Amino acid sequence: MDEAAPPTPWSRALAEPKIDETAYVHSFSNIIGDVSVGPGVLVAPGTSIRADEGFPFAIGEDTNIQDGVVIHGLEEGRVVGDDQKEYSVWIGQDTCITHMALIHGPCYIGNNCFIGFRSTVFNARVGDDCIVMMHALIQDVEIPAGKYIPSGAVITNQQEANRLPDVQESDREFAHHVVEVNEALRAGYQCAKDANCIINVKQKEKLANASGNGKAARSGYQKGNTASSSNGGVSTSRNNTQQGGTKLKPEAIEQVRSLLKQGYQIGTEHADQRRFRRNSWQNCAPIKDRQERSVIQSLEACLADHEGEYVRLFGIDPKAKRRVSETIIQTPEDEPSQNRTTQGGYQGSSRSYQPRQGGGNSSGLDQEVVEQVRSLLNQGYRISTEHADQRRFRRNSWQNGAPIQSTQVSQVVSELEACLNEYSGEYVRLVGVDPKAKRRVLEQLIQSPGDNNGAAPSSGKKATSQGNSGNNTGQLSNDLRQQVESLVNQGYSIGLEYADQRRFRRNSWQNAGLIEGNAKQVLAELESHLAEHSQEYVRLVGIDPKAKRRIVETLIQSPGQSSNNQKANSGGQGFGGYTQSNGNQGSQNGSAKGRLDQNTVEQVRSLLKQGYKISTEYADKRRFSRNSWQGGSPIESTREGDVLSALENSLAEHQGEYVRLVGIDPKAKRRVLETTIQQPA
Repeated sequence: MDEAAPPTPWSRALAEPKIDETAYVHSFSNIIGDVSVGPGVLVAPGTSIRADEGFPFAIGEDTNIQDGVVIHGLEEGRVVGDDQKEYSVWIGQDTCITHMALIHGPCYIGNNCFIGFRSTVFNARVGDDCIVMMHALIQDVEIPAGKYIPSGAVITNQQEANRLPDVQESDREFAHHVVEVNEALRAGYQCAKDANCIINVKQKEKLANASGNGKAARSGYQKGNTASSSNGGVSTSRNNTQQGGTKLKPEAIEQVRSLLKQGYQIGTEHADQRRFRRNSWQNCAPIKDRQERSVIQSLEACLADHEGEYVRLFGIDPKAKRRVSETIIQTPEDEPSQNRTTQGGYQGSSRSYQPRQGGGNSSGLDQEVVEQVRSLLNQGYRISTEHADQRRFRRNSWQNGAPIQSTQVSQVVSELEACLNEYSGEYVRLVGVDPKAKRRVLEQLIQSPGDNNGAAPSSGKKATSQGNSGNNTGQLSNDLRQQVESLVNQGYSIGLEYADQRRFRRNSWQNAGLIEGNAKQVLAELESHLAEHSQEYVRLVGIDPKAKRRIVETLIQSPGQSSNNQKANSGGQGFGGYTQSNGNQGSQNGSAKGRLDQNTVEQVRSLLKQGYKISTEYADKRRFSRNSWQGGSPIESTREGDVLSALENSLAEHQGEYVRLVGIDPKAKRRVLETTIQQPA
């Protein structure tokens, strides 16, 4: 049932729900007020979606709202949706809100999320690709993208949210399965209300039963039917494929052989164009056999059954019950006769790669990348690639490129060139893989959408925009550049977050994603992000990828400041000087040592205005590496001049050590900010 919002003192618009015609809303559910329900949405029985106090609500495409879910919002408080408009509740695309969950605005839930049974999300932001398990509470925090919240967790402060583990592949499979099931349910419910659809279903069932095969006709090779083949358990269609040679490429066969030798099982998945874009794969028939020939034949059958679709091969570790490899072995562009030979066996034509044209070099790859490839191969590592468009890059959701099986430098470089050409308008990164430890040893960005395809990219670095004639990184201060180089050289990842004035006051930052590449590439990307968010606060985040924790948070841009003024140098001495805005504090400037930069001063000012207290912590290099900080001298004053003076004294007292500024909410007794303001030279 859907109805208009009732007239209230805060709203007399009598807004009605807007439900897409392809969505299914069960008659035993309630939708009231300004609620936008997107295409392909399933709203199950017993749900209550009331935009009568806080409004509007938005529910994105292909999202499912399951039985007993309650969605409501407070009159006060709004979130910014992906369309940059304000909402009381925003729920993204392909998201599952499962049985009995409570979503209470102001609340933002991103794309491809899973909110488990009886979990509560209130006054919070949940980033894309997050999985929240059962009976969890998320309140007053922002969950970064791709995080896993275990069952029963209570996440009510930002430090807890930042320490959450990343989602694993097995978790994603579970969430994708739930999405697929609910898509099928939505289609089934809609069909059940259409007499013509029901008639067609019954006719198809009769035809299937009349054939004598039914469901088994489609998957006879699963049952070990040997009537049509002497190879054992292989259907006729599989034999037909084998007679004309194999469709599998040599590199796929080599991968199968390698996986089987290591004791792994082989699995396959397929996806049409729509599912491929959403990374929502469907399983092919399971391959139980461990014999190479039988596995190859099963793969051939899968390719034949799903011609015109994407098909990917993966290995399964039966002991650890996890995937160890994923490789796309068929795309819709592959022709039916492609890769077949006139003779049997496992022969096939390999993909031909043409190096990128342009420049005097036979390879369009930068020499630094070529040397990196040579170094990795000499150490016995394998090379692979991943690519991402602008949207996927922001979400750090990469797709695998064509597999590179060769260990010859020239062949690998040629295949890398082909990959750059194939994905010329996308980000491409080089991946080094240790085949023994089965882990990545390198991820390096080698192409950005701004690169000129007619010439070799310079170390994968993004080209400068048309408005800039100089080096992009030239606008960043020396302090910031040194900090970035130090973090990258120590193996830390670099992330960025941004916030408008309102979000900054609430310490509710939005994630701009990780920046891949070497120090030069990171600095170039920083310039781009600062320009993109020129009227917002931007902070740099250093992340320890092994410990999965933040080690540095530094504000590098404030509204109204140009990026080249972020950390002004004062005669080249350490950090830049600061200026006071209040006249009665002007005397501080003359005696201050000028070690605090303007951003720190602005940050202190903002924290004090919000009623927060200021303190400091310090650590030597050993303690810093272990994230074991020591408390500095307490700062009791709330006067800006006294606090800045105390901070100056702390920097001087702990010269040669890391010092970080801490903002504390005295009422909630929790930290609202941690920012490193000094590090050893």
